[in-house]
Amino acid sequence: MTPVTPVTTETSETRPAPSPPPAPLARNRDYNILWTSRLCSELGFELALVGIPLLILAQGGSPLQMGAASSLLAAVRMAATLPAGVIADRWNRRRVMICCEGVRAVATGALALSLALGHYAFWQLVVLVVVEGAFGAVFGPAEHAALPQVVAAEQLPSALARNAARPFLATLLGPVAAGLLFTVHPTGPFTTTAVMLALSFATLLALRLPPRPAARPAAGPATGAAADADGTGEADPDGTGGARAALAGFRRVLRGRVIRASLLWMAAVNLLFNALLVVILARSGEDRIGPGQIGLMMACLGAGGLLGAVLAPRLYAALPPRVLVLGFAPVAAAATGLMVLVPAGIPLGLLLGVAAFLAPAANTAVLTYQLAVVPDELRGRLSAAAAFCSGAAGALGPLLGGLLTARHGGTATGVLACAAGLGLVAVAGLCSPALRSLRPTPTPVDPAEG
Repeated sequence: MTPVTPVTTETSETRPAPSPPPAPLARNRDYNILWTSRLCSELGFELALVGIPLLILAQGGSPLQMGAASSLLAAVRMAATLPAGVIADRWNRRRVMICCEGVRAVATGALALSLALGHYAFWQLVVLVVVEGAFGAVFGPAEHAALPQVVAAEQLPSALARNAARPFLATLLGPVAAGLLFTVHPTGPFTTTAVMLALSFATLLALRLPPRPAARPAAGPATGAAADADGTGEADPDGTGGARAALAGFRRVLRGRVIRASLLWMAAVNLLFNALLVVILARSGEDRIGPGQIGLMMACLGAGGLLGAVLAPRLYAALPPRVLVLGFAPVAAAATGLMVLVPAGIPLGLLLGVAAFLAPAANTAVLTYQLAVVPDELRGRLSAAAAFCSGAAGALGPLLGGLLTARHGGTATGVLACAAGLGLVAVAGLCSPALRSLRPTPTPVDPAEG
């Protein structure tokens, strides 16, 4: 007699219960801690960025010293960016961020104390510049890579869009506050910076990061170690050591054609925007626009970007990512081209705001794809690669803008050259199969598969 296999009926008791929906970002404790901490950090950086040249001039320093300090800050940040990605992938990200903010707060507070006691020396400012450049560069990739640990995958675009508002807020508030504080007392910007960094430090102490997932091996035989239980990261995810591990990780990140194309897109846009700002400031000088009106003009740029950041989640939900990315450059190119037809000041500022409006939504589309397609053990190096490209563009952009203004027929020609450059970026994007294939990707895969 053939045995009869009993038929079982799946009931609500045997089916796994559906996972509850994630809490809204407004009630996500750890996301709000991370957001607030980074805002305090960026405000502190903007205060110091303006306070350093003001202090040099007030203490009788030379323009050479001012230029040397600015160049040193940029050079240190660039040099520290790529190692910062490895640190974010290998070490406990929470501890890295706490350490960075603590060291920056102490260094800035020490300079403020020296000023208050009348013991200022230029070498102290050099020390602060090196500390700010190095530890600020390390903080960024750790914070960026930690974001997917505290928000659900479906909330990542909204979280990145909210994060896009922070630089615009810091740019709007920081320089104005630094100038006002410095007029009260030269210690003002540095004391406030130390307080902001201390707030960032204290906020991060309450951050809870979940354990990181096991490291995904590169293509081929499985190598490397998994992340340990407390989230400190893998010992050697690439099966190699030291600099070889860093280079192997960056090679894995850059194997993806969409990753490569999106990094080049970000670098090109940043290069042209930084060049355009120099050209616009030069034109304002030619037209004898007063400092107050220049400030309002630049505030329009920040307001346009901030409004774009507020609307970025809706734009991302309504439009495909490739439309946001490929549509940004044509709009920016058209707005830039119109700048030769309007007077400097507020009208020019309004066009700057239009050019910046779609930037947060386009960046949200790019960063969402990048963070989704890259596994956790490589996200720090992804952020470092993006920061390196943006930093290089930020350093070369003002030089390009100065060359366009000085050697090629004045500021009108410079504006048209920037518009033409953005037009070329638009055409290159439309011709790029990688950017045209940009899509939401909820599941991390090896970058070469994206």
